[in-house]
Amino acid sequence: MTMISAPADRRFRRAHIKPARRRRGWQRFTRPVVRSIAIALGLGCALYFGSEAIAHGRMLEINRIVVQGNERLSTGEVLSLLGGLRGQSLLWTDLDSWRHQLLASPWVRDAALRRSLPSTVEVLIGERRPLAIARKDAELFLIDEGGFVIDEYGPQYADLDLPIVDGLSGTPEGGDETRLQLLSRVLTAVRSRPAVARRLSQVDVSDSHNAAVILNGDTAIVYLGEEQFLPRLQSYLELMSALRERVSEIDYVDLRFDDRIYVRPADSLKPAASQQRDTSR
Repeated sequence: MTMISAPADRRFRRAHIKPARRRRGWQRFTRPVVRSIAIALGLGCALYFGSEAIAHGRMLEINRIVVQGNERLSTGEVLSLLGGLRGQSLLWTDLDSWRHQLLASPWVRDAALRRSLPSTVEVLIGERRPLAIARKDAELFLIDEGGFVIDEYGPQYADLDLPIVDGLSGTPEGGDETRLQLLSRVLTAVRSRPAVARRLSQVDVSDSHNAAVILNGDTAIVYLGEEQFLPRLQSYLELMSALRERVSEIDYVDLRFDDRIYVRPADSLKPAASQQRDTSR
């Protein structure tokens, strides 16, 4: 029998060949390189965007404050109330808390703060309007239409042409609402005629239903009631000369009755005073 040798199975031998070893060797070389490049790129991006954020953050720091609407309060006084606002982040600072700091000033009735890119805060002040000078004992206070005490009256307010008010109960800020309303109505009516308003020297609202006033250059008390303040004052001014011709010294004039004017001479008080002195003897 003739022996026939079978050819070697090359596929069997190829099964033992591992060409993947070369690939893994290439990956072992490239992976660290790729990882290093990725880390470098990440660090570069972080440094770039970080520097951009810092530069952008500095650009948005508050370095300018614009104040508007203030008259009695100087801009310097407003800025002193906002001490520390400069340098804050324009985007993140709490403007409402700074608004409350402004409201701590008795002159500030209201305030509004607004952001303006890139680094400005605009401040709009609403000041209290002095209505009169309230007298309590020997002290004088500036008050607004609500009876709020703005400040103690002093030489710094000599430019304010305001009447002195008597009759507010307790401290000026505790003045009774009805009397304050009467005072506000009197002053509002009189201010519509500047010539008459300039003559107004004193207002007494002790009687919440009868406002009494004294004019500059006159000693008589003029009772106006609780309405028609301006027409009644104008009628008194028109009749003042004629009244003085008949009564040289007047204690008071009552104008509450539109069809009549009651005048009480100051001389009518003298006999009673003389009689009292005689009785005391």
